Amino acid sequence: MKSNKAFDTEFLKRKKDAHKGDFGHLFIIAGSRGLTGAACLCAKGALLSGAGLVTIGIAQSQYAILCRKLTEAMTMPLPETRQGSLSLKAFSQIKKFSKDKDVLAIGPGLSRNKSTQSLVRKIISSIDIPMVIDADALNALSGHLDILKKRKALTVITPHPGEMGRILGRKTSYIQKNRRIVAKQLAGMYNIVTVLKGQGTIVADGSGKVFVNPTGNPGMAKGGSGDVLTGITAAFLGQSGNAFEAAKVAVYVHGLAADLAVKQTGQLSLLATDILNKLPIILKKLSDEVK
Repeated sequence: MKSNKAFDTEFLKRKKDAHKGDFGHLFIIAGSRGLTGAACLCAKGALLSGAGLVTIGIAQSQYAILCRKLTEAMTMPLPETRQGSLSLKAFSQIKKFSKDKDVLAIGPGLSRNKSTQSLVRKIISSIDIPMVIDADALNALSGHLDILKKRKALTVITPHPGEMGRILGRKTSYIQKNRRIVAKQLAGMYNIVTVLKGQGTIVADGSGKVFVNPTGNPGMAKGGSGDVLTGITAAFLGQSGNAFEAAKVAVYVHGLAADLAVKQTGQLSLLATDILNKLPIILKKLSDEVK
């Protein structure tokens, strides 16, 4: 995987005098009661993929739990619902904090609480910085896809087939039979990058470009794998400024790390942390190829 062929990995180069500000400040809005692991995996994926700074916005009651899970990321406690998820009341703080951030990743473990889903829709339609939308943030778009038309900044969505079916009002079986078509249509209709996960993950952009990822294996079929991918994608978006290339490289690297984990461990079923553990090896190899 060299940058002068199918991929642009020039953003993986690092100057000797580089500092953390050169690699983006990523704001992650994720997690809720019982789902802090999703926020943690997303943050670790971003940190290991080169993000210079990572801050996680989390429901106030889950703040201490997340702080114990993470050392390198910063955390921001925010107003919450009675169910321990982010409340619509958190919007003003989120908007203020987002003003000078490079990328916002939203969705992992947020829950489907009504107030939380309203918050998600308000963030997507009102905060115009580059954004990666996943998981419960995608569920919030169900019946409200038109808010994507309000966005001017780079936008990447990362649905699995079930989530794609929900936001399009289609059965999962239809999505699976028409993967390339639906990914390309959705990307073109809203001028976004669509990452339709699954075997041969599809990456499509608004101009009609389509990439079918050759890496990955069935061992990735485990909760948490997608949270890691969201973090990787957001980190690469912050470093490259190119949504299509960031998504392409992210899905490739994510799958390649999983392939290496299967090869070295012999495990048929992987944990998300198995993928995280192999990321540094894969990224070192790729960065060496672009020197």
